[in-house]
Amino acid sequence: MMSNVPRLTTIVLFPILASFLLPILPRDGNRMIRWYTPGICISEFSLITYIFHRHFQVDSQSIQLIETFNWINSIHFHWRLGIDGLSMSLILLTGFITTLATLAAWPITRNTRLFHFPMLVMYSGQIGLFVSRDILLFFFMWELELIPVYLLLCLWGGKRRPYSATKFVSYTAGGSIFPLVAALTTSFYGNGVPPFDIQVLMGKSYPISLEIALHLGFLIAYAVKLPIFPFHTWLPDTHGEAHYSTCMLLAGVLLKMGGYGLIRINLELLIHAHCLFGSWLILLGAIQIVYASLASTSQRNLKRRIAYSSISHMGFVTIGVGSLTDAGINGAILQMISHGLIGAALFFLAGTCYDRTQTLLLDELGGVAAPMPKLFTMFSAFSLASLALPGMSGFISELLVFLGVVTSKQYSFLFKAEILVLGATGTVLASIYLLSMLRRMFYGYRFSNESNPYLIDFGPREVFTSTCLFLPILGIGSYPNLILSIRSSKVFSILFSYSDMR
Repeated sequence: MMSNVPRLTTIVLFPILASFLLPILPRDGNRMIRWYTPGICISEFSLITYIFHRHFQVDSQSIQLIETFNWINSIHFHWRLGIDGLSMSLILLTGFITTLATLAAWPITRNTRLFHFPMLVMYSGQIGLFVSRDILLFFFMWELELIPVYLLLCLWGGKRRPYSATKFVSYTAGGSIFPLVAALTTSFYGNGVPPFDIQVLMGKSYPISLEIALHLGFLIAYAVKLPIFPFHTWLPDTHGEAHYSTCMLLAGVLLKMGGYGLIRINLELLIHAHCLFGSWLILLGAIQIVYASLASTSQRNLKRRIAYSSISHMGFVTIGVGSLTDAGINGAILQMISHGLIGAALFFLAGTCYDRTQTLLLDELGGVAAPMPKLFTMFSAFSLASLALPGMSGFISELLVFLGVVTSKQYSFLFKAEILVLGATGTVLASIYLLSMLRRMFYGYRFSNESNPYLIDFGPREVFTSTCLFLPILGIGSYPNLILSIRSSKVFSILFSYSDMR
C-alpha cells in the first residue's frame, strides 16, 4: 500500500528538525525548554498514534505505508520506509517512553538546551531504525544513536561518566564494523544492481558458509546492543553513571534495537543460518538469565542492581527468538515491550530516590518507606512486575517464551528440560534480588522525617510519570492481545517462511 503523504518521513524527521530550534528559543531560564521538548514529544507521539489508528491495518502481513525517495543514485541508496506489526509496536513504545523521559528530565538545570538536543536526535534515530526498509538506511539509523548517547552519558551523570561513555562507544562502534560489512555483502553478492531493499534481500539465497558468516556479522552488533552474554559489560557501567532520564531511554528503547535487528535481519533474511544458531542462542539466553541474576544479587549500587536485572530479563528475548515457534517469538517481542516499560520505570524511581537521599548505595538506605510512602508503593509495584507477578506484563511474556521452548520440535527433550531449569532458576533468583532490594531500601530506621527534614515524597510529576508506566503493564498483563494482535500476523509470516524452508 503506497502512501501519498510522507507520514513515516514526517515522524522520522520531526524530532530532529525540532531540535535545531532549541538554540533560538527565548532565554528565560529553563522554563521554555522544559515545556518545549515534552511538547514536541507529545506531538510526535500523537502523530504516531494517529497513524496507527487511522492508517495501519493490524491483520495485514505486508509492509504498509511504503515511502521511497532517491537519495544517492550512484550506489542505489534510497530513503525507503515502511512498517509492519513488529515495527509498529516498537514505534509506539519509543514514543511513549521518550515522552515520559523528557518529563523525568525536568529537574536538570545545567546546559538544558544541550541535554534536550541529543534526546530529540535519539528520538528520530530510533523511529528511523524501526521504519527503515533499506539495509544501508537501517545501518545509518543504527549509527545515528552513538553521538547523542555519548553526549548524554559524558556530560550528565556520576563521577565516572566519561569512562562509561567511552566504554559504551567502544563497544557499540567496534561492534558496528561487522554489520556494515555483512550488509554490503548481502547486497553485492550475486550479479546485477546491488539491492539494498530489505524486501528484495529476503528473496536472495547464499551458500550456507557465507550465510553463517553474515549471520555472525549482524549478531555481534545485536549482541552488544541487546545485550547478550558476554557482550554485556558496558551496560552496568552505563546505567550506573547516567542520569536516570537517559537510563529510561537506554532500558526502554535502546536495548530493543538489538532485539529488533535480530528478528528483522537475522531471522527474516538469514533463516537457514538462524536455524543452526537457534540452540546456541537459547543456551546463551538461559546462561545470561542465571548469571545476571546472581550478579544483580551481589550489587550494592541500586542502579547497577537494576541494570543487571535488565540483562537477565533480556535473556528471555534471546531464548524466544531462538525457539523458532509462534509462542516463543511472540513472547520475545512482548518481553521487549514489557521490559521497556518496567525497566524505564525502575530507573526513574531509582533516580528520584537518589534526588532525595543523595545515595545509591543500598547499605546507606533504609527506612525510606515511612517518609516516602508513594515512592515505596510504586517501587514495590514495579518490582513485583519485574519478577513476573501474574496479572502483569512480565508474567505473560516469560510464560510465552517458556511455552515456545516446550513446544519447539527442533530440540530434544533433554535440552528443553535444561533450559527450563535454568530459566526457572533465574526467576527464583529474580525474587531474591528484587525483594532484598526493597527490604534494604524501605525497611529499617536509617532515614526518617526527623533526621532528614527535606526527604519529601513524590510530587504530581513523579506520580503522573509512574502511573503512565504502570497502567500499560497492568493492561498487557490482563489482556495480552492488546499487543499480540498488532504483530501476530507478522510472526505468522516469518514462521510460514520457516516452514516452507523445512
